[in-house]
Amino acid sequence: MRPSTNATRVYSSALSVLFLLSACSPKPAAAPKPDSAAAAPAAPSKVTSTSGFSTPESVLWDAGQGVWFVSNINGNPSVKDGNGFISRLTADGGIDSLHFVLSGRDGAKLNAPKGLTLVGDTLWVADIDAVRGFNSHTGKPVATVEIGPKARFLNDIAAGPDGTLYITDTGVEFDAKGQASHPGPDQIFAIKGRAVTVAVSGAWLEWPNGISWNAATHQFIVVPFGGPHLLGWTPGVAKVDTLGTGPGGQDGVEPWQGGALVTSWTDSTVFMLEHGSTRKVVTGVGSPADIGLDPARGLLAIPVFMENRVEFWKLQ
Repeated sequence: MRPSTNATRVYSSALSVLFLLSACSPKPAAAPKPDSAAAAPAAPSKVTSTSGFSTPESVLWDAGQGVWFVSNINGNPSVKDGNGFISRLTADGGIDSLHFVLSGRDGAKLNAPKGLTLVGDTLWVADIDAVRGFNSHTGKPVATVEIGPKARFLNDIAAGPDGTLYITDTGVEFDAKGQASHPGPDQIFAIKGRAVTVAVSGAWLEWPNGISWNAATHQFIVVPFGGPHLLGWTPGVAKVDTLGTGPGGQDGVEPWQGGALVTSWTDSTVFMLEHGSTRKVVTGVGSPADIGLDPARGLLAIPVFMENRVEFWKLQ
């Protein structure tokens, strides 16, 4: 399927979120007692908003340390300018270290960092045409895997259950004025050890953006920026499941309570995908990028790409 023209505005960032529980109205009673009244379930509420970032693209929760990581492009998403950085936040969203990883310090290199994932103590980040690893406790660089000219726009990254890294390549480019084009190809790379392969490719990926492993279904959820189809994909399996359709312009995805939370630039929402259907959870959120989720607290972090802040929403 060819990408829609709406997708030419591509990429990054956010706000907003999630999970609106349906209220079940109590059956009318002739004389209900005060203590028997059913409490209406709470809608998602914004807890706090943290500013001071520079084109925040992705947020990741580290449950082991109780901190959030935020990737900052700090410039053109396609340019190797060497000025990207990664921030570390406290559990409640306060800035602990704005430049936890800073390009040029301690030998670190970051151009336009985007998607984040953790494997053990290594924080991995997708960076245009390379994947870079940093110690999640110290921020010091520990590895770089150069994918090179085969990659055009590495976007999001997720780890499979065996530790293999999977990275979406959205196939876009931004010119000096920030205008996007899509020369392609659309593909997903795999890195096992230090060996790089193209795991899957094709226009049917519709400018693949967000990717996340869903342990409940034993497959990856892949959401595209250039089309509506929300995909369930298992490496090495020919069949790809269409889990549902979204409004287009999808960016971030996180599994949640048997479904998934997904952001959309097209209609400025965070929506819930469940049982093949979608429903809006948060609306009126411009440029919502790659969300992070603390499932234990039901806390969603939304990087607001165009406004240099991260918002935190309580889902339940």
